[in-house]
Amino acid sequence: MTYRPARDHRRRRFAAHIAALIVLCSACLSAPAFASARIAISCSSLGVEAELCRTGAQAWAKETGNEISLVATPPNADERFSLYLTLLASHSGDVDILQIDVTWPGMLANHLVGLAPLIPESERSDHLPVLIENNTVAGKLIALPFFVDVGLLYYRKDLLEKYNRPTPQTWRELTRTATEILQRERDAGARDLQGYVFQGKAYEGLACNGLEWIASFGGGFLDENGRSIATSDANVAALTLAKSWIGTIAPRGALSYSEEETRAAFQSGKAIFMRNWPYAWALANAKDSPIAGKVGVAALPQGDGANARRATTLGGQQLAVSRYSAHPKEAADLVRYLTSAAEQKRRALKGSFNPTRRSLYHDRELIAANPLYGDFPSILDSAVARPSTIAGRRYNKASYAIIQALHDALGGQGSISDNLTSLDDELRRISHDGAWN
Repeated sequence: MTYRPARDHRRRRFAAHIAALIVLCSACLSAPAFASARIAISCSSLGVEAELCRTGAQAWAKETGNEISLVATPPNADERFSLYLTLLASHSGDVDILQIDVTWPGMLANHLVGLAPLIPESERSDHLPVLIENNTVAGKLIALPFFVDVGLLYYRKDLLEKYNRPTPQTWRELTRTATEILQRERDAGARDLQGYVFQGKAYEGLACNGLEWIASFGGGFLDENGRSIATSDANVAALTLAKSWIGTIAPRGALSYSEEETRAAFQSGKAIFMRNWPYAWALANAKDSPIAGKVGVAALPQGDGANARRATTLGGQQLAVSRYSAHPKEAADLVRYLTSAAEQKRRALKGSFNPTRRSLYHDRELIAANPLYGDFPSILDSAVARPSTIAGRRYNKASYAIIQALHDALGGQGSISDNLTSLDDELRRISHDGAWN
């Protein structure tokens, strides 16, 4: 998932309260009296994610004789992004390491240290190539992958078995299967059942879903040179099919669904298929879940045509070092430690955070703990990144234009072609006809 920065007045509010927001936890570790450096790291402030970051950083400090401080930042990612912008714009050295979303590298690159000279190539090459590419801006690797997310297809395996239907391999097969099962189940009295639920609200989640549909048909929003390809035949075909779901296999209410509304519908037993991130697996199979043991998961279907493929949107978090850090080498060493194979395995076992290192998807202990990991390599091979690295600092404007075009198209506010033509015009305007930088 990705996030949009807050407005300027919010940034000013953060600047005014920055001393209150940044809480340096000097008691996090009893370090030696002559530690060589104190490294301040900003990780998530939420639950197990915050705890795993803290214990990982403490272990590094104990090994190296350095000290660590945890920086308390807002749990809301919009607010965290705005706080980062305020800190970096003022060249503040208060935070050495920043946890950043997968769509932020292009927007923050000018303020971050190039990590390639500080991290051995043998370690960098074990990370998923699509993430390394995503985190490389103007030839500079400005963040290391921390954990990865991708979109997945969840399905009611009990209903597919009941009607002797295989897991859909294409979007049209999903449409046919959902239509048939939906009709037969409703005839049997399941009036509130839906065929397919997804993230259709006008926010970044819709950009992720839309990219998956369009890329699976061989389309996209920008080409490799940054020029708009919004009006391609593949894009029209993908959105025409997606629009046909609204009011048939998908409720009109899906146009206001984010991840949790989608999960609630599926987990309550009111949907046959769902698109969501990996986090939904454990919740759908929890002891108190009405559908525990009835859930299957697979790669998202592919589209139609000669260029059809499977496509899943890349999500996740990265670790970066501020250019204004007083200790960039030590900070980079902590990033190296926290993204190491051993630490990523610990985080996967204790918190179900998906590793970014390819070698870990062959680890028997991880596969035994989470059967999803056995299928992840093939799913990750189909990951596509949003055009955030190409768009750089203008990604939020591009994303907003994409989201509005998708939402209007699905909601019937103008034709598919008209909405894509408007998107094409807007992307050309924002980019100055492909010259993003």
